[in-house]
Amino acid sequence: MAAFPWLSWLRQGGNAPLCLTALAQGPSLEAAAGAIAQDLGSKEFSATHPADLALVFCSTSYASDLPRLLPLLRTRLHARHWIGCAGAGVVATDGAGVSQELEQQPALAVSLLRLPGACLQPFSLDTGKLPDLDGSAAAWVDWVGADPDKGRSMLLFVDPTCQGVNDLVSGLDYAFPGIPKMGGIAGHHSANHGSLFLDDQVLTGAVGCLIGGSWRLDPVVAQGCRPIGPVFEVEQAERNVVLQLSAGELRNTPVACLQTILETLTPTERELVRHSLFLGVARTSFSLEGADDGDDAFLVRNLIGVDPRNGAVAVGERMRVGQHVQFQLRDAASSQQELQQLLEKQKVRGAAPLMALLFACLGRGQGLYGRPDGDVGVARSLFPGLPIVGAFCNGEIGPLAGNTHLHGYTASWGFLVADEPGGEPASPED
Repeated sequence: MAAFPWLSWLRQGGNAPLCLTALAQGPSLEAAAGAIAQDLGSKEFSATHPADLALVFCSTSYASDLPRLLPLLRTRLHARHWIGCAGAGVVATDGAGVSQELEQQPALAVSLLRLPGACLQPFSLDTGKLPDLDGSAAAWVDWVGADPDKGRSMLLFVDPTCQGVNDLVSGLDYAFPGIPKMGGIAGHHSANHGSLFLDDQVLTGAVGCLIGGSWRLDPVVAQGCRPIGPVFEVEQAERNVVLQLSAGELRNTPVACLQTILETLTPTERELVRHSLFLGVARTSFSLEGADDGDDAFLVRNLIGVDPRNGAVAVGERMRVGQHVQFQLRDAASSQQELQQLLEKQKVRGAAPLMALLFACLGRGQGLYGRPDGDVGVARSLFPGLPIVGAFCNGEIGPLAGNTHLHGYTASWGFLVADEPGGEPASPED
């Protein structure tokens, strides 16, 4: 059995880290909230000894009733801070410790966390007007209202009505450098309110929590693709359109390069090219130097158009001459194999986690794997009994090569780990 770091707290008689989780399903939000409160209402947390953080994820099936959710929970459950979002699906762990993915069905998941020594700085952002990216980082820090020096990781949830998500993410990287950011874009719905939860409010814009002190989130970003063909260098590009590629002495249009690759593929792979072809863009600007054993060497982006007149391709990313690119295929077997490898490495190099958060693309789940629990099933085999919670998102937020990106078709994981035993949770003012 793994030597969990919080066992030392138990031996020392202090407040041990704790994660309590509950799941409720059914068409009535009030009934679901009542079931959650019954499952989690215990002597562990009270008005005088509340949980440090409550994580709340629910299906957009409850969209019309979302403003009632937090008040229903907060009347019976006690936590200093509440944060979460509504999604098209929920990743949840029930009271028996079984983690599962629940897509396109009414579901509510709540986790209560005791985090000794944590410094938690929740925030909400009006994203209608962002600070200037060409201005000072201090303007962004003031806008967020959290101290970067007391943060080690950031949870970030964005409402689907938010414009300029990439600028938001870039600005947060600018103001909070070196701090991994994980989360996603919440689910769409037709109600006249937002999809984000913070304390007792339902909000638009963005909400987040800077996590520090003795605690951090270890990120794992699984993009679910495998490379095909050689690594090319971009010879000509205009904005997001690639006009010419090269590999060694050969130069040609992207379409011609792809046609050459097709000749080397199996019939099954050629069929995948019809609907599951992407382009990997080197995560470093102009070379692959610094890539650790090739892991995540490419940021996978959509191919959004082809010009048959000149063989050019349009990419969901601004392109530059000199960048390295490689075509990628996405399928269930590759996605699961990649996730298995990434989580095995996390298990070896990371501290034993208290819990994991998963923010998965709507394009994963049963649509990709053909069965439920495709992603959490891999984690269950490697981390037996580990609570996993989260949501199916309309875009996933996670780091690659030190920079935060908005992804698609990705599983963005955050493993909550502690470094050293601590006492009572620290406040941002401490």
